[in-house]
Amino acid sequence: MFKSFDPTKRTLAVLCTVVFTMVSLSFASVPLYDWFCRVTGYGGATLEADAAPDTILDQTINVRFDGSLTSEMAWEFKPVQREMTVRIGETGLAFYEAYNPTDRPIAGSATYNVFPFTAGGFFTKIDCFCFEEQVLQPGERVQMPVTFYVDPEIVDDRDGQYIDAITLSYTFYEIPLEETQAALDNSAETTENTYNN
Repeated sequence: MFKSFDPTKRTLAVLCTVVFTMVSLSFASVPLYDWFCRVTGYGGATLEADAAPDTILDQTINVRFDGSLTSEMAWEFKPVQREMTVRIGETGLAFYEAYNPTDRPIAGSATYNVFPFTAGGFFTKIDCFCFEEQVLQPGERVQMPVTFYVDPEIVDDRDGQYIDAITLSYTFYEIPLEETQAALDNSAETTENTYNN
């Protein structure tokens, strides 16, 4: 004969299953949402490509540039040029400047999006400093490029055809220095101390 389940144990099993499912979904939601945004351009996420399209239209669009830092990031960061006009489909090149005014090396990574959000599916980066982490040594100032284009399909899109300006925004935040970088910094410090003694 089958034993009937104790209602308390059954409730506990159901609750454990629900908690496990919710925790699993919470960990998976960030990478899944990020992947979804990058593929579709949803939420202002931009697309990536190896090269610009063959078609360049006579129609132009203004691209504005914005840069910010999280509160704990010690760098200075800004676009070199605030705005440029490019033809749709044409490759554009812009630069952002970062400066580390501190006495320690700082590693940073950038998040980015475009506004209006509907432009995300048409704004495509070919190369960008945001694709990898950046490390600035004490007192180092660098100009970092971003190569991009606006996909010609924007002019045929129901919402995209009314966009006449796109704002590309970056926010830099500090990340831990990689072990190899930290080892290089310690090695350089040791060498400097040896020469000074």
